Amino acid sequence: MKPCRNTDGQKQHIFELLAPAGSFEIFKAVIAAGADAVYVGGSMFGARAYADNFSADELLMAIDHAHLYGRKVYLTVNTLLKNSEIRQLYDYLLPYYERGLDAVLVQDLGVFRFIKDNFPGLSIHTSTQMTVTSAEDAEFFKNLGAERIVLARELSLSEMKQIHDKTGMELEAFVHGAHCYSYSGQCLFSSILGGRSGNRGRCAQPCRLPYSLSDRSGKLHESYVLSLKDLCGIGDLNKLYAAGVYSLKIEGRMKQLAYAAGVVSVYRKYIDRFSEHPDAAYQVSEKDKKTIFHLGNRCGFTNGYYHGKPGKDMVTFLKPSYEKTNESLQKSIEETYSKGSKIEADAKICLQKSHPAVLELSMGQTHICVNGMNVMEAKTNPLAEEEVRRRITKTGDTPFCIRNLDITLDKAVFLPNSALNQLRREAFGQLKHQLLKPYYRECNTKDEIIPKPYSGKTFVHRQKKRIICLTEERSLLPLLLSQTFVTTVCLDYGAYSELKSSGLSEDTAAAKKAGKEVWFAMPRIFRQHTAEQFAAAANELKRLHFDGFLVRTYGQIHYLKKHFPSAILVSDHNLYTYNDTSVQTFEACGLYNTVPLELNKKEIFHRKNHASEMVIYGRYPLMTSAQCVHSSTGSCDGIRGTCYIKDRRHVEFPVKNYCGACYNVIYNSLPVMLFSSLDELKKAGISDFRLDFTVEDQKQTEEILSLFQEFSEGRRQEYPKYLKNRYTNGHYKRGVE
Repeated sequence: MKPCRNTDGQKQHIFELLAPAGSFEIFKAVIAAGADAVYVGGSMFGARAYADNFSADELLMAIDHAHLYGRKVYLTVNTLLKNSEIRQLYDYLLPYYERGLDAVLVQDLGVFRFIKDNFPGLSIHTSTQMTVTSAEDAEFFKNLGAERIVLARELSLSEMKQIHDKTGMELEAFVHGAHCYSYSGQCLFSSILGGRSGNRGRCAQPCRLPYSLSDRSGKLHESYVLSLKDLCGIGDLNKLYAAGVYSLKIEGRMKQLAYAAGVVSVYRKYIDRFSEHPDAAYQVSEKDKKTIFHLGNRCGFTNGYYHGKPGKDMVTFLKPSYEKTNESLQKSIEETYSKGSKIEADAKICLQKSHPAVLELSMGQTHICVNGMNVMEAKTNPLAEEEVRRRITKTGDTPFCIRNLDITLDKAVFLPNSALNQLRREAFGQLKHQLLKPYYRECNTKDEIIPKPYSGKTFVHRQKKRIICLTEERSLLPLLLSQTFVTTVCLDYGAYSELKSSGLSEDTAAAKKAGKEVWFAMPRIFRQHTAEQFAAAANELKRLHFDGFLVRTYGQIHYLKKHFPSAILVSDHNLYTYNDTSVQTFEACGLYNTVPLELNKKEIFHRKNHASEMVIYGRYPLMTSAQCVHSSTGSCDGIRGTCYIKDRRHVEFPVKNYCGACYNVIYNSLPVMLFSSLDELKKAGISDFRLDFTVEDQKQTEEILSLFQEFSEGRRQEYPKYLKNRYTNGHYKRGVE
């Protein structure tokens, strides 16, 4: 199979087939099965902490192995890094960068900036953890210098095409494997419930557990309502091509060799067939569909979100056991691909008496010639041609084999077997070096590690200290406006069915009349249809004269900087600023930030907080999803509302659907309350504090506001007894690994 790109950098194939590998053995197998590129995790910073992953030596071998075959290696550096870790990033990446690593997948904006500054020759692909769902998102990263966008799994083919047409970016889309219920990067379920963060590669997959759902009518549904079937897009290659997708990604760094190599081999077959005849009718045989099914599935397959809104057919509802139903197929694939494949070279050997032995190897445009010891006259047993052929073609565990061997052999000559073996080893060693040499790089010495100065706005300590109250319910606004200590109200997008509604205008006017700053909290997801709604409503929103915006996607930065250049922009906690490099990068983009929800007290104290606000009360959003438990257990009625799911321990979680932007949010069962930590948080440099009201009623809100005021004025140091077991500290005391 030819490489995905030729030496001039032009695409040879319609698609790049991107395979997972959780070990070096699987890596060699998927290369042999036909992968154009392989994504892997190293010993640090990968979003699959429980995979075998690669040691440093294995990863260096993998980079060489791929390049010998004309393939590529992408390293996952797609977790969020704390300050103590980002300092280790240079030493971690340096040997792989120098060896020729092709790209890194990144979630953390600070990591993005660090790599861009210190490893300028290394391509950056935005991880699916960055939740790219619109052209605005893609444009933001294009301007930062990303080479490729890994799209959110939730996008339809038409949305992919819009992103491609508007930005021209190289797009990567998932084509096969497991589906997350939540948008990747927008899930704290595993983190909050058990301290195992998906943002740190340690997801415990609570979505695969059973839940009972109490819908709005009071009807009870008991099933696996958060568990999705696996994706299989092999029947949609022609549509993915038409949508502008370049790289087809197979999920599965936790999967075994037979699955990874088997799935790759089937997709390779149909990609090649489609590449050769893109205008021919496209159809996958029933035999190959069954092969993929038998390699592994979770309650069957779905083609996911390719063709529009999610439906009930995507949800397993049954216990999502992973089925592999054909052991003989698994064994056959292992036997076929486990040993990898060989690279063919042509060889010539010349053994002339009294002259050095000469071995020439040729592979494509690469040619090497090696001289050995002088050939001697044979006194008893002359060297036979069969023995020369056996010795020279004995390539063993090297990646090479000899396709054609031309032997020139004088009569009655002799050369020790050890000399022939040494000649072969040296020749193939030089061939390997010549093939790999173009990939090698040099890098800054450690003393030259950047950070470079940031050209954007740098914030000083704020003169004004803010107490911000965010509300998703309009009915709570009068109560919030009546509180003298509240400086700022944040009107959440979820409270308004229409951007141009009179309700939004009325609430903004009422807040300004009460002397409050008015911010607007943008939607948690910014799909293309939502971005278009905001573009159409830009003039109406300008007339409301918002003082600031709470920003929840990267594409919203692009939109707001264009239409509201003088407004305060604050990134919400889901635009993660774990480390100071991330904080500085957001500052350079003109944004304040919200302290991430997964940091503990110690980590917050070791973070730059001069440009930060912090959520000190509220139910954390555990999942933001394109799925809707209301519609998947009933029907989509387009009406905003709240239902509840209950886990096996009878803990109840509110679920709200936001129909305007078509997403669901599962909130934590208990609110976080950090009022008793106000003084120490101020010592950490935080001056702005936020209270989020999502499902609270009037009475609960009034109690919370009163309690906060008592703590902030020093009239209370401990929580009242009636609040026992009714709140949580979140990660403030424990953090995540």
